[in-house]
Amino acid sequence: MLTFLFKMTIFYVFIISSCLLNHVLLEGDPDMPAIARYFNTKGRYEEVNPYLREDILAVNRFILPSAQCKEIHLTAIIRHGTRYPTVKSVKKMQQLYDIVRHNASGEQSWLRELQTQWTMWYTEDMDGRLVQKGVNDHKHLAVRLSKLFPSLISEEHLRGGRIKFITSSKHRCVNSTLSFKAGLTELWAIKDMEFDHAVNDALMRFFDQCTRFVQEVDNNPSAAPELDKFKQGPEMRRVQEKIADRLGVPYSLITQDMAKAAFYLCAYEFAIKAANSPWCQLLDEDDAKVMEYASDLGEFWKRGYGHDINSKASCILFHDVFKRLERAASENKSGQRVSEAVTIQVGHADTLLPLLTLLGFFKDNDTLTSDNYAAQAERSFRTSLMMPYAANLVMALYDCGGGDLRLQPLLNEKPVSFPGLSTDQPASMPSYQDVRERYRELLHGCDFESECQLVKEPAGV
Repeated sequence: MLTFLFKMTIFYVFIISSCLLNHVLLEGDPDMPAIARYFNTKGRYEEVNPYLREDILAVNRFILPSAQCKEIHLTAIIRHGTRYPTVKSVKKMQQLYDIVRHNASGEQSWLRELQTQWTMWYTEDMDGRLVQKGVNDHKHLAVRLSKLFPSLISEEHLRGGRIKFITSSKHRCVNSTLSFKAGLTELWAIKDMEFDHAVNDALMRFFDQCTRFVQEVDNNPSAAPELDKFKQGPEMRRVQEKIADRLGVPYSLITQDMAKAAFYLCAYEFAIKAANSPWCQLLDEDDAKVMEYASDLGEFWKRGYGHDINSKASCILFHDVFKRLERAASENKSGQRVSEAVTIQVGHADTLLPLLTLLGFFKDNDTLTSDNYAAQAERSFRTSLMMPYAANLVMALYDCGGGDLRLQPLLNEKPVSFPGLSTDQPASMPSYQDVRERYRELLHGCDFESECQLVKEPAGV
């Protein structure tokens, strides 16, 4: 018990130190935008784990279990790495750039830089493709996880086919998977073998194949009314007016789309090029918080807790994860070697967020709405912390002796506790059976096919 308390004390010291470091680095680094911590799904992984800015291969050793526990299986669901903007975003960025070049006026040095030195280098053919930073995101993650789980993510298991790779068909996910594999083969200098991966959109792009979700939420313009109201509200209007004032242009030119383009130009320049771009001068911290909340509202209502089908669409992935855990547990119990030591599954923010929602993570007491922005300042549901590029959920299964199997969930390489489980044991490493009991209803139900069927309207009388 004393050992556990000591470890938890050290862990909390680590978390507090990380937060302080995050604040100091953001405040004191001229190469880092002051608003970098608010970039939601366009944020760098290093802003979630600031210690990685000092050493990109540093491992959070405070999450290691006690010595008597042996790791037997690991499943990781990972978002693709840093990418270029999509066609839709590039078009809006071009529109804002044209406004700045032809309509803006002022003597600020950053404005002159935008008008005379910065050139629009984003092109439509980039369309969400992985950038070099995204390649490195996954290479480095592979090395860190191999350090953290050396008996699972090992050269022996890779060569023996006991590490499986599954990916979405999208190029940014396939290339992230190739990068993850390259991180391992370069680490172990493997040149005599190549390792396959499977493309499985049923698992990694389930949201495209869930008819009810597509029709009732994804393609439904009225599925996120709170976001629509917030976009028309006083907080967002103030951001638009401040951007217009900084550029010296009429308020009518800076629409919601143009404010979003300014925010994301700053975010992409930083994520892709590590540049504190002059675009970042268009928004201050208050503006960034509003933009972040607008994004979180969208994610909440379109991928999170806003509609039940958002999370139920991930039932197929949920069952896949627990099927792998159960097979590993069964093989281990019978004294066999676990056949699949590691499963690496690469998808999207739209893959990971519904699964986290289904599991009950980051659920606030109050729903995110258009009129409780101020009250939600300390909300748990913040995609800037949950869902940066290369975000990952790891489920690590341990045998702690005497038939005691434990399951440790990590989000972005930090321990998290399964919601609703008692905390009279190490909170981030509960009994595997307790976890199964916690999700018993989902394990015995949550059928993808039935959940995703459209509910037929009753025939008229």
